[in-house]
Amino acid sequence: MRVAVTGATGTIGRALVRELRDRGDDVTALSRDAERASASLGVPAEEWKAPTQQPPPAEALRGRDAVVHLIGETIAQRWSDDAKREIRESRVLGTRNLVAALGALEGSERPRVLVSQSGAGVYGARADERLDESAPPGDDFVARMVVDWEAEASAAGDLGVRVVLTRTGPVLSEGGALAKMLPFFKLGLGGPVASGRQYFPWVHLEDVVGAMVFAIDNEAASGPLNVTAPEPVTNKEFSRVLGRVLHRPAFAPVPGPAVKALYGEMAMIVTTGQRAVPARLTELGYSFRRPELEDALRESTGRG
Repeated sequence: MRVAVTGATGTIGRALVRELRDRGDDVTALSRDAERASASLGVPAEEWKAPTQQPPPAEALRGRDAVVHLIGETIAQRWSDDAKREIRESRVLGTRNLVAALGALEGSERPRVLVSQSGAGVYGARADERLDESAPPGDDFVARMVVDWEAEASAAGDLGVRVVLTRTGPVLSEGGALAKMLPFFKLGLGGPVASGRQYFPWVHLEDVVGAMVFAIDNEAASGPLNVTAPEPVTNKEFSRVLGRVLHRPAFAPVPGPAVKALYGEMAMIVTTGQRAVPARLTELGYSFRRPELEDALRESTGRG
């Protein structure tokens, strides 16, 4: 299979490219720095310097069977007005330009499927409500952004492209959100944030990649897919298991106001949460590689 991957040098992108290569697929990366991406990933790369301002080159997409779209400015930063604009535009405008490039191709040249990254944050803060893909969106900054982001990707459906929207939760890997938590937990300063009752819809990197490959291959996969572990846990339970894995105490609560003082508006991501469940993936028959939290944390922290 011939697959183009945008955002291929990020954590998810690197792991996805590696898996696609290992199974014998022909992978092309799209990157702002094609030469560096090609050297780093070991696959051909095409340059897409300004995703928010212009479509990618047609040659990067022509004749591919699938496109996986992963571009997006990191959300885990303090949200100034400029940062919020970049977070939103990198997703909404970048996806709009990608779909425009697909539309410029002849029908026979067009990829059959677009797997477009999305986020479980679409549901907003919903306490302990169990959320499958039929749940309505929330109304905060992240939720509204994800709605618009998904709408841009879904427009590819009008071109005859099967569109899959992977609503990923916080990804457990060597980097990312977990890397920011580990120093505190290793010092014995980790613990539940705010009430600790908010849900944390975690997922291991292996299952993010597995779900995306599954979505490429499975013709029945379309629309939103919650890419989260089968059973989300509360922030308190997540902290308890991480402390056990690291052999460190994890009981000291982190007050919500302290988190807000540190991160500003972005603090809502850790002080609220979503009990998102992968109903559609389960229905389609996806088999999770790391469904248990302790196993996922041991692999991600090297404590296996």
